[in-house]
Parts: sequence; C-alpha cells; structure tokens
Amino acid sequence: MTNKLIASREALENFEFITINGKVEFNDVNNVVKIAYYYSKAVRAGVNLALRGVNLNDAVKSLYKIIPYAFYAETAYKQALTLLGNGGSKVEVRRRWFACRGNKSDKGNRGIRFHVEDDHVLVKVKDPWGKWVVGRAYFGKNYLLLLRELEELSSEREEGYGAVISFKDGVKIHLQVPLWLYLKYFSTPKMQGYGFVAGFDLNSDRLNVVVIDRQGRVVTTRTYWYLEVTRPGYPMEKARTLRLSALSQSLKFLTRIGVDYVVFEDLFVIKRRSFTKNKSANRKISKFAKKQMLIHGGIKALRLGFNVILVNPKGTTSSDNHERVMRLRGFDRHMASAYLIALRGLEVIKNN
Repeated sequence: MTNKLIASREALENFEFITINGKVEFNDVNNVVKIAYYYSKAVRAGVNLALRGVNLNDAVKSLYKIIPYAFYAETAYKQALTLLGNGGSKVEVRRRWFACRGNKSDKGNRGIRFHVEDDHVLVKVKDPWGKWVVGRAYFGKNYLLLLRELEELSSEREEGYGAVISFKDGVKIHLQVPLWLYLKYFSTPKMQGYGFVAGFDLNSDRLNVVVIDRQGRVVTTRTYWYLEVTRPGYPMEKARTLRLSALSQSLKFLTRIGVDYVVFEDLFVIKRRSFTKNKSANRKISKFAKKQMLIHGGIKALRLGFNVILVNPKGTTSSDNHERVMRLRGFDRHMASAYLIALRGLEVIKNN
C-alpha cells in the first residue's frame, strides 16, 4: 500500500518540504554575520512596506538598497509578509538570520548552495558585497545520500530547496528538502492493517485518539496527558518536546493494532483562532503551536506508513452532533471530537 496525504490545497502547501538542520563552520564568519544583520534589517523594513500594501517587485527594489542581492531581498519581503500573517501588525524581528528561497530553475538555490563531500557538505553563501563565503556543514551520515540526490536533482533543474542560516547555539544551516525525497530515505515500511481509522484531537494539555473500523464502530480509545505543560512559566521548548513525544507514542501504538488511516483536523482552512472568555484557557491556546504539532504528526505518520487525511474541523468541537455523541457514548468533549474526526475521515475514504 502506497501511503498518501489527502488534504485541502492550503494544507498541502505546508507539507511540500521538511527542514533538516546541520552545524556549519564558515571560513569567514564575520561576513556571514554581516549578511544576517542587513537581512534582518531588510525584513524589518519589509514589514513596513507590507503594511502599506507595496507589491513584491517594488518592495524588492526598495529592499535592494539595504541588502543588494535580489534573491535575499525577495525572500526578506516574503518573510515579512509571513510574519504579518502570523502576528498581525505588531511584529518584532529580534534574532539575526538570513534565508534564500529555492527554485528549481535556479539549480536549487541562487544564494545558498551546497555540494556533498565524503563526510561533510560544502556550503557556499553569496555575499552581496563580494563573492562567496565558503563553509563546511555537518548533517550526519544518514542525510548524505538524501542530500547527494537533492544536489543531482537541483543541477538538473528538477527540484529546488530553500535555505536558512541561523545563529542560535552556534552557526546552523537549515535546508528545506522536498517531502517526497525525505520519505524515500526515512520511511519505515508498515504491514497493511485491517483498514482501521484513527481520529486525533490535538489539545494544549492532552492528545485524544479514537480508532474505528470501516463500519464506524469504536475499536479503542486513548488519551495521552501532558498537563504540566500548561502551567505558567513552563518552558515552551520542553512543552513542545512532551507534546511531540505523545504524538510519537500514539502513532507507534497504532502501528500494532491494524490502523491504516490517520485523521487530523485541517487547521489550514481556519483563518483565526477561537478564544474564550476564560483568560487561563486563552493563555493555553495562544502558547499552543497546534499547526506545528499537526505538521509533525502528519509527517511522522507518513514516515510510519500510514495514509494521512486532514478533514474540515467545522462541527467537530461544538455542534448538535458533538453534543449527541457525548451523550450517547459517554465521551468527554475531546474524545467526542476525536471520534467525529475519525468518522469524517472514513467518509473521505469511502468517497475516494
């Protein structure tokens, strides 16, 4: 069985690439820091341009005066647009980094390039005020075959890759690898199951899973708790680790009981978060990176050989049907949501 991802167009755009990270040592790190300084400056200026509704071409011309390389300027403006989309009009650019968008017609990437050696990756970064800054990147041997194929595909203009250079905890390079290529090297084959469908309800303090058969009958339910992450002052990175660990545990459990389809809410069709009158609940919602967890869970499920379905969440959290499921089955509201998500996924399977 070939695993696949069924989702809205908006969602599929978020599953085109996966980022792999490596440490990099540059021959002239000062020049690289200089690029990052002016790139960050360009992003800040780009936010102001975006607030005024300046189009891409005019924005690039303006930002070129700050960082005189069109591909950096273009990427900086697109980054500014993304920041505005995520945070409204109040955007702060604190950390220094720089990025260059990928394009297969540019042999992968114009500004940040790589070449795979025996035990490391040679990295070349375009200096807008000079030539190229060269460095050595270390991703780990398990990534070298993947990167070698990506290099070949890029040279043949069949694939592109985005790239980011960051400076938190040392100098790092982040390459956006096509998801299909990543799965080719890192998927784990799974035996075909019984056609069971698992619905997931992702929450800030727990993960609920309901498994149903092809007739919609409940096979089993699971709740994975991580209540401590919602306490005030709890480290965000540690909270993220616990949530993703719960996702991994749940998916590994599903490989053993005959599940073939994993179903999540398609959060990418929701334009804004729903807040409540409860300040404590709102704090949990605002600090919970639910889309990030969804992407991680979807990719992890694909790696493990599941089919992944993202369904419209409308009515799965608050509706007459939701209330009826809670009453008839004795589920709490989160388990009822997971059950309805599973049923909605089953509808997608039957219609495909």
